[in-house]
Amino acid sequence: MQIGSLILKNNILLAPMAGITDLPYRLIMRRYGAGLAFTEMVSGNGLIRAGRNTEALLLSTAEDHPLGIQLFGDDPQVLAEAAARVENRGELIDLNCGCPVKKVVRSGAGSALMQDPAKVASIVAALRRAVSCPLTVKLRSGWDSSSLNYLEIGRIAEAEGADALTLHPRTRSQAFSGRADWSHITRLKEAVKIPVIGSGDIVTAEDAQAMLAETGCDGVMLGRGSYGNPWLISSILASQAGRPCPPPDPQQRLEAVRTHFDLFVCHLGEHKALYDMRKHLCWYSRGLPKAAAFRTLINRTRSFAELKQTTEEFFLTATDQ
Repeated sequence: MQIGSLILKNNILLAPMAGITDLPYRLIMRRYGAGLAFTEMVSGNGLIRAGRNTEALLLSTAEDHPLGIQLFGDDPQVLAEAAARVENRGELIDLNCGCPVKKVVRSGAGSALMQDPAKVASIVAALRRAVSCPLTVKLRSGWDSSSLNYLEIGRIAEAEGADALTLHPRTRSQAFSGRADWSHITRLKEAVKIPVIGSGDIVTAEDAQAMLAETGCDGVMLGRGSYGNPWLISSILASQAGRPCPPPDPQQRLEAVRTHFDLFVCHLGEHKALYDMRKHLCWYSRGLPKAAAFRTLINRTRSFAELKQTTEEFFLTATDQ
């Protein structure tokens, strides 16, 4: 897959997800085959103000490439300056026009931009002038069901210099409820000449193949379906190649968990791993015997050593069954 001057090894992309796609998570997903991964949402204002927490979101390594940096904000000049500052830290800049979170929307950013096509035009144009790397825009279908304007926004972004579009075909008012309407992806693909990446409700390899076949989109972006499930990527790639890819057994899950632990400690430290790994462990353990009891245990742990020991015991017991 090609986005502007960037050539990817495949068309499976990992979505930018706040609180999820930190460096350890991205590295895990890359090892299972992701063609492109994105940072969490990065505030343009935060970058300009040199905020420590914002800067931490850009932590990366040589293995963590190609990397897309997703920016959010509502001021064209601020976003342009922010993009220029971080352009050399990734291969692609992405504008967030889709986040439905109230705090982001109240600031005029994220999916609030879907209500102001003229502002989207000015932001994309400013970004295009500021950077020479590929530029993409991630959008939703619209603000609500009465204002489905993704085609208008998509055409505007293309006209102002975007190299690709990602559509999550839900409205802001839907957030993550209901079903994603993949027909919107089909229509957007027909309306623009640049690549279109589809997102929404991909939880199996069959879902990914169906989206590609039904919509004609150029690539798929994985979001919540990848939680605790890096095998989703390898299974999609296996399906594309006509190879079988059975679901992971408990031992394979444990190996992934151990790697995730190691990456977390290496890059972010034990203290952060103690608290942030809990949610990932809840996802890794889904469907295994006594997973509910395990989730209760790990949420009560008070040390990293205790968390790791509890995790080892759970997955090893599941392996023996």
